[in-house]
Amino acid sequence: MTATIIDGKAFAANLKEDIARKVQILKDQEGITPGLAVVLVGEDPASQVYVRNKNKSTVAAGMNSFEHLMNDDVSEAELIQKVEELNADPSVHGILVQLPLPKHINEAAVIETIAPEKDVDGFHVINSGLLATGGQGMVPCTPLGCIMMLKDKLGNLSGLDAVVVGRSNIVGKPMAQLLLNESCTVTIAHSRTKDLAAVVGRSDIVVAAVGVPELVKGDWIKEGATVIDVGINRIEKEDGKTKLVGDVEFDSAVKRAGAITPVPGGVGPMTIAVLLKNTVTAACRQAGVEEPV
Repeated sequence: MTATIIDGKAFAANLKEDIARKVQILKDQEGITPGLAVVLVGEDPASQVYVRNKNKSTVAAGMNSFEHLMNDDVSEAELIQKVEELNADPSVHGILVQLPLPKHINEAAVIETIAPEKDVDGFHVINSGLLATGGQGMVPCTPLGCIMMLKDKLGNLSGLDAVVVGRSNIVGKPMAQLLLNESCTVTIAHSRTKDLAAVVGRSDIVVAAVGVPELVKGDWIKEGATVIDVGINRIEKEDGKTKLVGDVEFDSAVKRAGAITPVPGGVGPMTIAVLLKNTVTAACRQAGVEEPV
């Protein structure tokens, strides 16, 4: 058996098309242009590329894009003041502060300054609490993208056994909560889990988000399981060159899984697309209008 490859790039492209359609409806019928503000501190090359891609995708969807670039020696107070200004700006519906921040800045303090209704990353403690209690908050982009791909592939997830390998606040914990909300039986596994292979082996859904290259071995995977690989790790090959791999040993897992996301080209492309989706959702909620279907 060879797994079906879940093409995140194609899924994200379709999602962006749908978002552009909804944005046009909001402009035509409600006079609303969703706006996303991104704050970048410092000159980290990877972050710069990511922010540039966000800006390009936001504009392509017909939305307003606001970029705020700050020096890496900016004070925490200055950064918080900038976030407060964006909170008060009615043309900004979503605020994203690019992480990581310089070590002299308390990331938690900055995130907690973002108005929860504009927190399109879904990291604010209020949004985390709403997700945990079944409320209507903003959901972190990567887990939301994962659950969208799972539902597209499997339909109803109710009753399925799922394991999330990883317990971060950004992916692991919200991913587990989303699966619970779909009535899955959920196990959260991590570096201290005893007999991880057995836990993975009984799961219909495996979400690997631990940040360890190829930690999840292919022969651990239950026959026909659906595997979502969130990991993006750069490793060195025998010839000295590097390549990107996930948290799952893809070449062996693809022979046992029913469906699997590749790395790259799986979960990664979904993150920016879902960020745009969250911005549209935030704009509709702030305006008190129904999100276009």
